[in-house]
Amino acid sequence: MGAQEKPQGNANSMQIVTESSLADQMQLTELILNDQAFFQKLMDLFRICEDLENVDGLHMIFKIVKGIIMLNSPQVFEKIFGDELIIDIIGSLEYDPFVPQVQQYRKFLKDQAVFKEVIPFKNPVVLSKIHQTFRVGYLKDVVLARVLDEATVASLNSIIHSNNAIVISLLKDDSTFIQELFARLRSPTTSAESKKNLVYFLHEFCSLSKSLQMGQQLPIFRDLMNEGIIDIITDALQSEDKKIVLMGTDILILFLNQDPNLLRSYVVRQEENLLLGLLVKGMITDFGEDMHCQFLEILRSLLDSVTFTGAQRDTIVETFYEKHLGQLIDVIILSCPRDEASTGKLAGTAGRVESQNSTKPEILLNICELLCFCVVHHPYRIKCNFLLNNAIDKVLLLTQRREKYLVAAAVRFVRTILSRHDEHLISHFVKYSLLKSIVDAFVANGNRYNVLNSAVLELFEYIRKENLKLLVKHIVDSFWNQLVQFEHLPSLQSFKVKYKQFLENCGPETNVNAPDPRKRIDERALEKEEEDYFNEESDEEDTTSASHPQKVQSQPVLSNGVAVSCPSSRPRSGGLVDYDDEDDEDYRPPPRKQTETSEDDEGSMESLGLKRKLTPKEKEPGLAKKQRLGKSSKPRDSVFAALCSTLSQAVLPSKKTANAMHLSTQSGEENHIEKESGSPRSCDNKSPNEGNLREKESPRNCSEYLHSPSDNRQLSGEDPRSLLPSKSSPEMAVNGS
Repeated sequence: MGAQEKPQGNANSMQIVTESSLADQMQLTELILNDQAFFQKLMDLFRICEDLENVDGLHMIFKIVKGIIMLNSPQVFEKIFGDELIIDIIGSLEYDPFVPQVQQYRKFLKDQAVFKEVIPFKNPVVLSKIHQTFRVGYLKDVVLARVLDEATVASLNSIIHSNNAIVISLLKDDSTFIQELFARLRSPTTSAESKKNLVYFLHEFCSLSKSLQMGQQLPIFRDLMNEGIIDIITDALQSEDKKIVLMGTDILILFLNQDPNLLRSYVVRQEENLLLGLLVKGMITDFGEDMHCQFLEILRSLLDSVTFTGAQRDTIVETFYEKHLGQLIDVIILSCPRDEASTGKLAGTAGRVESQNSTKPEILLNICELLCFCVVHHPYRIKCNFLLNNAIDKVLLLTQRREKYLVAAAVRFVRTILSRHDEHLISHFVKYSLLKSIVDAFVANGNRYNVLNSAVLELFEYIRKENLKLLVKHIVDSFWNQLVQFEHLPSLQSFKVKYKQFLENCGPETNVNAPDPRKRIDERALEKEEEDYFNEESDEEDTTSASHPQKVQSQPVLSNGVAVSCPSSRPRSGGLVDYDDEDDEDYRPPPRKQTETSEDDEGSMESLGLKRKLTPKEKEPGLAKKQRLGKSSKPRDSVFAALCSTLSQAVLPSKKTANAMHLSTQSGEENHIEKESGSPRSCDNKSPNEGNLREKESPRNCSEYLHSPSDNRQLSGEDPRSLLPSKSSPEMAVNGS
């Protein structure tokens, strides 16, 4: 018999399977599938060798069956995993040549693996697929767990997944089966053992529903919700059997993973929110197993404000804060009492929770985690509870526990609160010195580098980086005597530097923001002086225009045909006109001038009023003020500016001109120097027209020329046109003739 022939049912011909190459294995797979009686003949040979106790033959059959399975052919799997061959296939795998003792796989499947049919299945396909799924899983996980490769394991898992989908699809289409299931769960005559098996079946049914496609999963859960599965779970959570409670929480998690709104809508509609209270009670109850995380996960999903919005969320959140948050805080109080008196005072309503000795640290840890979750998702509601009930101080009782991870959990709780940057809560920390317990725990921990040390240092680092000035100052001012022994740590060094920076910045900030009263007074005084100055000039202009209307209307015309505006007919710009000094009201004539006035009689007194002399101290402020007001004017080196200045002196001579006239009567050379220094236009404006004017008029004649008309205009109100010599015109005056 060649290699291409069909293998016969004897040990010698079977060796071709184990010694073939990859190409031969592919050909062998095709040959096996073409022979319908191959596996039946192989199993007959296995039973013969087992009856004869042919160990070598049994070892050879083991290698053949293992090789067939390792071919990883779905068509081969479909044949060998049938109800007729699956038990013999598993039996042939009991004789592993590398294991000294014969395994008892078939005995386990027949005697120990008991199939419980809580509700009879009317469809035989369902029952067959259930058995096949269990046996394939046993083969994968137990029998050939050491020899299967990843590809074969993936193929076996695919078979299991497909069988589960078929079973769930057939059961969900059978409406009578679902109705009978819930009827037995609600029936008061159902025994406790039967109800327990029904809950187990319901849990497995919901778990296997994940084998369906996503579009088929949600309708199944909705149908179960309509049938009242949550009521069944509510009853299961009240059971004394902790395994039933565990099954109920698993079913709730499956619903939350599928669609959280299904469970939330039920909690809102349920009277007195019984399910929510049972979840909180389960979270603080010791079940002896790691079940507290499941209750924590369910409560998080129900209270989540990100994925769930609207009136339903508000109802659940309000119920939780009104009825159940205090219940969680009471557990912490009773587990970490300050003393007997304070325990009775703080936990007066905590009679329903267990005592300190029976409270596991895992329960306290989960409570702290849930509180941190509430701080993040419901900052306003939990803030009100913290401020009204002083709940933060109660939670910080965890710092008295000997478990370091519980103390670190309390520190994380404080860190979460501070991350909200709420001024009221920060002030609450400072007012009641709530950080004292954390500092005390940190100091008591000493130099040990553990989770508590890291948590407290991270808290200080966060306060420093977020510039929480109130807390930085509070910690340094109140607790630095305790923390000074840890000053060598970089985190505390940076913390102290930040504190010093805050102290240094407090002074400059106050000085910068505080108004300077002297500066403000000076500014207001300067504004008042300028306002009074313009008012005085306006009065003089109005008087001049009323006394000489013809002069205001007639404007001189330059030789180039450009009309010159009269200073009294438009606002004067700084630097072009000599303004009156504002200090005239406070001026007191020197004693020497009073003597001259008594000798020269009344006429000389009038002349003396215009011949007053300014001292250098009085003249300097006037000059500074004129220069300041003249900064906004145009440059005075233009021809137009010079002509306007000359005409202004001729038409409306200022008091500075009068001062120049007074100085000219005292001394010729000295008067000439004083006039040039007192009149910026005579020395600064170097226009050609002014140069011509100075060449044709001497300083002395100019002083006398300006002196007499100024006295006549101001004392007798004479027409300003008399200031010009007879037979002269404005053009002649400008040209210096």
